[in-house]
Amino acid sequence: MVNIELEQSNRREVTRVLNNLLSDEYLLSTKTKNYHWNVTGPHFHDLHTLFGYQYVELDVLIDRLGERIRALGGNAFGTMTDFLRCTRLQERPGMRPSELTMAEDLYDDHKILLLSLRGSLAGNASLRSDIGTTELLTSAIQEHEKMASMLQSVLGKHDQLKKWLKAQEDIQREIGIEVLVPTSSAT
Repeated sequence: MVNIELEQSNRREVTRVLNNLLSDEYLLSTKTKNYHWNVTGPHFHDLHTLFGYQYVELDVLIDRLGERIRALGGNAFGTMTDFLRCTRLQERPGMRPSELTMAEDLYDDHKILLLSLRGSLAGNASLRSDIGTTELLTSAIQEHEKMASMLQSVLGKHDQLKKWLKAQEDIQREIGIEVLVPTSSAT
């Protein structure tokens, strides 16, 4: 263990916070891989590529978290049991969502992690006294903001398309064209 001038009690608290974050990141990476492998629909190529890029970035972050935990003298979680016990995110077992539901789900998870990261940095004196971990968490915030922004762009385009389609239906109704409404949703 490297002497990084942190008290043992601070190391334990920081390690606990980092293992919880590691659990969240691992679940998010697994979910992103699942969606990458199973996405279908008209936006397949774009989402398959985006999800692939994002899980690679998450895996880099996961590795950095595990290594930081070890540098602090702790043991990084490495089992699904530990990850599932400590994550704040939700799995979606058996669920085969639509492509846009996948993007919404991942976007929501990034928002949860951003709130958690900001809360940890603001409310934890042990973290504030550890500049190395603070830098890592700040970097994680930037990565999650970037990934959430990319997902939001996908979802924003979808919202614009829905508004345009609704406007087209309204125009058709106004001029007396029958508008066919689907009986079930693909979502």
